[in-house]
Amino acid sequence: MRIALATSKDYPALTDDDQLLLQPLARRGIHAEPAVWSDPGCSWNSYNFVVIRSCWDYHLRIAEFRTWIESLESAGVRVWNSPTVIRWNADKDYLRELEAKGVPIVPTLWFERESQISLAHELRNAGWQQAVIKPRISATAHRTKLIRAEKAYDAQGFFDELRAGPGVMVQKFMEAIVHQGEWSLMFFDGKFSHAALKTPKSGDFRVQHDFGGKELPADPPKFLLDSAQKAINVVNDTLYARVDGVVEDGQFYLMELELIEPALFLGSSPSAADRFADAIALRATR
Repeated sequence: MRIALATSKDYPALTDDDQLLLQPLARRGIHAEPAVWSDPGCSWNSYNFVVIRSCWDYHLRIAEFRTWIESLESAGVRVWNSPTVIRWNADKDYLRELEAKGVPIVPTLWFERESQISLAHELRNAGWQQAVIKPRISATAHRTKLIRAEKAYDAQGFFDELRAGPGVMVQKFMEAIVHQGEWSLMFFDGKFSHAALKTPKSGDFRVQHDFGGKELPADPPKFLLDSAQKAINVVNDTLYARVDGVVEDGQFYLMELELIEPALFLGSSPSAADRFADAIALRATR
């Protein structure tokens, strides 16, 4: 069996973490190779299966990415996570659906393009001293900004620009990210695999490597694992998933449910790559 691990042009040989998956798959009789999702010369129908991995520029080329996903679907190419899940997860509006189904999310304000909004007024009404503005379609903290309520007028132009473009969301800044860190819990085929605790560098709030953040293996307490599993159970049939969130006052709040191209920190757990390979092998035989 031959499968493609879809990646971006900046990582044509896969990320170091995704490369850890190649040998475990080979031991299961699956030849996996990187394929750049935006490469017009790639023959996708020559693969038995496509697994979306480090397509980390998709949010910058969202229309092209969606067209590519649709082309795979139309050609009958098997893709995981599925095109339906990818389309649903591409816009962070999915968080509203999860919240409606009982999954606690970080307190969030949603705004539509047509309305006239005063950011300062909205933050005063919410009673938030600090907030994070982010696009609804984004990855790796792209165009994500932390503001203080008293500086909201200065951020109005940025807020309006996002609202008119990809859409905007404003979340309460959770102090626990700085003091305790942000949790990432990895799931394969709906089952918990391993977790990491991500922390930002001093003076920052972003936990991504691009901004100096780091992660360490961690064992989530039961209440946190149960909360993450609840979020996973809302979505049907995922090959892989990463649940990102923060704990405040003993409650886990979901920040993101990453179902498109999350880093899975395979190197942080000795058997994580084997567990992911098992999940892929199982899908391949269905």
